[in-house]
Amino acid sequence: MKNICTIILTFLYLIIFLVNAQGKERPVPAVQHKYTNQLIHESSPYLLQHAHNPVNWYPWGKSGFEKAEKENKLIIVSIGYSSCHWCHVMAHESFENTETAKVMNEKFINIKVDREERPDLDFVFQKSLALLTGTPGGWPLSMFLDENGVPFSGGTYFPLQEMHGRPNFVSVLNNVSEVYNKNREKIIGQAPQIKKVFDELNKKSSVINQSLLPYVEKVLTYLDSDFGGFKGNPKFPQFYIFDCLFYYYKKTQKKEFHQAVEKLLINICSRGLYDHLEGGIARYSVDEQWIVPHFEKMLYDNILFIDLLTKYYQNNKENYFKEKLIQTIHFVHSKFINNENLLGSAYDADSDGEEGKYYVWSYEDLKKTLGEDFNFFAQNFKISKEGNFENNNILIEKSNLFSNKENRQKINTIKKKLLMEREKRNKPFFDDKSQTDLNVFWINVLINASEVLEDPELFKKSQKFYEIINKKLEKKIFHCYQSENKVTVFLEDHVYYCLMLITFYEVTGEDKYLLACEKLMLETWELFFDKKNNLLQKNPINKNDLFVNPVDINDGNIPNGNSVYLFISQKLELILEKKEWKSKCKTLKEAFHSHININSMQMFSYLKYLDISDEKISFTFFGDFKKIDDLHKIVKKNYLSFATIIYKKNEKNYLLICKNQTCSLPIHNIEEFNEYTKKNSIN
Repeated sequence: MKNICTIILTFLYLIIFLVNAQGKERPVPAVQHKYTNQLIHESSPYLLQHAHNPVNWYPWGKSGFEKAEKENKLIIVSIGYSSCHWCHVMAHESFENTETAKVMNEKFINIKVDREERPDLDFVFQKSLALLTGTPGGWPLSMFLDENGVPFSGGTYFPLQEMHGRPNFVSVLNNVSEVYNKNREKIIGQAPQIKKVFDELNKKSSVINQSLLPYVEKVLTYLDSDFGGFKGNPKFPQFYIFDCLFYYYKKTQKKEFHQAVEKLLINICSRGLYDHLEGGIARYSVDEQWIVPHFEKMLYDNILFIDLLTKYYQNNKENYFKEKLIQTIHFVHSKFINNENLLGSAYDADSDGEEGKYYVWSYEDLKKTLGEDFNFFAQNFKISKEGNFENNNILIEKSNLFSNKENRQKINTIKKKLLMEREKRNKPFFDDKSQTDLNVFWINVLINASEVLEDPELFKKSQKFYEIINKKLEKKIFHCYQSENKVTVFLEDHVYYCLMLITFYEVTGEDKYLLACEKLMLETWELFFDKKNNLLQKNPINKNDLFVNPVDINDGNIPNGNSVYLFISQKLELILEKKEWKSKCKTLKEAFHSHININSMQMFSYLKYLDISDEKISFTFFGDFKKIDDLHKIVKKNYLSFATIIYKKNEKNYLLICKNQTCSLPIHNIEEFNEYTKKNSIN
């Protein structure tokens, strides 16, 4: 394979220069529908944005591949998403350009993919890009496939005109076509070798029962001690890593773990990544200080932010963080709602063709809007005439705000006034596509928040969400309800649905949730378990339409489905006491340990859930838990996120706390509970 890759890269290295362009953009405007392609029949907002391109786009599926085989043409797979800035830049520059479209249509079969609809395709082709070229990927992703659907080269964003050493897209197309035609047999012949490389990625020597703490401590050297998060820019929050750090802080009491989480949250909550008027966060910061965000708002980022903030507030009762938590929950619950009363996917960065226009303020506009309150607000939010973003101001809180109650009240009044004014602007495009994994993950996070905040209304909202999505998915789970006939289901859809069910059981004690969870977990194993790798793959085994099996061991936008499956399996093992779940836990744990030495920086959910599965902490309520409700409330509030809550029938009412098969004496009241937890380490 190396020889073939060398041949290809010799021809294409200066042409196919890979750019890691991640971001988001405005939707493609519909201009009198002069052109219409096969994407017109799709439901994805991203694909529909390209339905009137002069490019003869096909969705992923048989029709495009059959045409490629019939006409002996190469395939271009272009992957992006609706809020991706550079995806739209490339769309406007190239895919709306008739001359570029002419070359694409003559020499290629062109396939468009929404990576949020098909995360399995995105995973495999991003990995293919790295394997073929040694370069990290991003979006838009442009992959070149032979007529059999196997990738042989690719890149990310290609400009219409050559710039900064990056070749123009037309020259890339022509050169790829030429190289392929000259080396067709050799390129096609490398397909088995590419498949072999994928297989080898998931074959590592197993190390069982190794200490996990050193892997967690290792990450501390990469942290930004000044502004939180990781050193360098662009700066992504990567909440699942800090969630792991916070878990290990509670376990070990290492101050370094707590400080890392605290510094991250303070800087995110007070600086430009956070929307101070409405709540919620942008996807990432382009600078090291969290000042200038890439303004798109993704549902998964905000769910993970709420999840971590909930856990942090649970241990650090600071009203400032409570305010941010409640505000962001309200933002998600109100602004991400679509016509089906479920949550959509993302908000664009752009409005009126300008990035961030909806969110930034000129000095004069603020002065005019606020009047006599301007000076006070300007001092507390670092407002200046020159601004901090293209002569405009991104709102940045001064850190002393969260300790000043009077300031907070006055600031909140001013923010409401500014929000009313901002609402008059044209809003960024909203991708209303609902993804099952994110919606059920949201329900789970909302349940946890309701317990920590002691807010029964939030729990009622979680139940309402469950009723809606359960009705839609009653007969069959699919990834996007808008595309149920075209888009398959994925591992994360199943496991996060199971996580939601087991959480409802642990909070309510109702067996219907437990039974539904076990049934779906067994179905998940049958659908997704890859016996060759002893891991669950991203798409169903019998419905894989890729050249390799997509076995993903890394955390992505949300914690990896395999790690979550282990977490739930361990709970079922403790609750049901069945050997089957113990066996599944053992299989997955052995597989995880075999990868950690190589992939630990991308496997933080595993580092957390492996430890949880070893600790085996459980709280078992015997009898009627409602008669010892004070104990029930304190357990749910403080231990729901990592321990297992179990319910057993009994004539007497009491609580039993167990860790690694060592259990307490029966606990009947808060006094006995406090006495036990003081003497015994319960994470």
